[in-house]
Amino acid sequence: MLFSSMHGKPLVYLDSAATAQKPQLVIDAISDFYRNHYGTVNRAVYALAQDATERYQGVREKVRAFIGAGKCSEIIFTRGTTESINLVANTFGRAFIRKDDEIIITEIEHHSNLVPWQLLCQQSGAKLNVVPVDEQGQVIVEAYEELLSPRTKLVAITHVSNAIGTIVPVKEMTEMAHAYGAKVLIDGAQAIPHMAINVQDIDADFYAFSGHKLYGPTGIGILYGKEEILEIMPPFHGGGDMVDKVTVAHTSYQKSPLKFEAGTPMIAEVIGLGAALDYLNLIGMDEIQSWEHELYTYAAEKLNQIKGVTLLGDVPQKGAIISFIVEGVHPLDLGTMLDLEGIAIRTGHQCTQTTMARFDITAAARISFGLYNTKDEVDRFISSLIKVIALLK
Repeated sequence: MLFSSMHGKPLVYLDSAATAQKPQLVIDAISDFYRNHYGTVNRAVYALAQDATERYQGVREKVRAFIGAGKCSEIIFTRGTTESINLVANTFGRAFIRKDDEIIITEIEHHSNLVPWQLLCQQSGAKLNVVPVDEQGQVIVEAYEELLSPRTKLVAITHVSNAIGTIVPVKEMTEMAHAYGAKVLIDGAQAIPHMAINVQDIDADFYAFSGHKLYGPTGIGILYGKEEILEIMPPFHGGGDMVDKVTVAHTSYQKSPLKFEAGTPMIAEVIGLGAALDYLNLIGMDEIQSWEHELYTYAAEKLNQIKGVTLLGDVPQKGAIISFIVEGVHPLDLGTMLDLEGIAIRTGHQCTQTTMARFDITAAARISFGLYNTKDEVDRFISSLIKVIALLK
């Protein structure tokens, strides 16, 4: 991995679950767009704007194909996973979830797929139910089944836990929710960069993810929604481009996706996302998943050999994420010392305080892999970790 150095040592970047480093192809695409093709989109008739619009809308088609959606009208550009989830909470949620209705999440959700539902429940009088996980970090599907009822209006679940890497059986859980008439939103932020996704196969009603974890730029995300649901949802923001006809007395709105894309959009960021998808398609998602699983297995075996290290979550279906604690060493101290060795890892509660609470801790250290990581980097991490533990104990 040839990006840069930290403290005079070659960088080993093991925080792709937070944000991924960008391939040159993505950087070049954004630069080329700003230099040679930049113009407003969806508004003007001059050639530059028409060219920019074609490029911008072309990325919507790339996203549709990448996630197996049926129509481009089902692909909404947002600022990221967090905004995508908040969009659903503030449109579908406010329109269709009422007092005494129920929303189901899991115990291992990112705060972005927890707090919006807490806010909605506070505002609507709905109830938030939480599916527990077992000591290995696996969602207890039997407990989920017991929570489902005719009162369940929405199930909002992660596809892959950002803290412990658990791959949640979203297809099975979606089918179970649909049997009760509930809609399902899936937080795909940690799944989309690492495995092939087909939203129609899962039968998700909503699927949300971010571009920056997908080797694209920050400030761009996606909300997939089934067309028939998007049609009956009210707008999220008001302003330009989402309107059809406007008078002082009344406004009518565009159809999806424009209904949910008020204002001048993140044009260059969308172009960068399109380049990232081209990059991933060139490599192949199955190849990426296979390599990252090999890295995960290699690293987990080595970590398990270090005295005092405990890995969080031990399930058969696992993403390329390992969270761990070291007996007698605070994760912040660990991360600080590893930084001096050129090793970049995540420490803290990782925006999943409920996950930490499940394992009776307040913080952990986390390594997470991208397609660019190598076994040599894992070896450097392990060697540095052993050195740092000896210094801190």
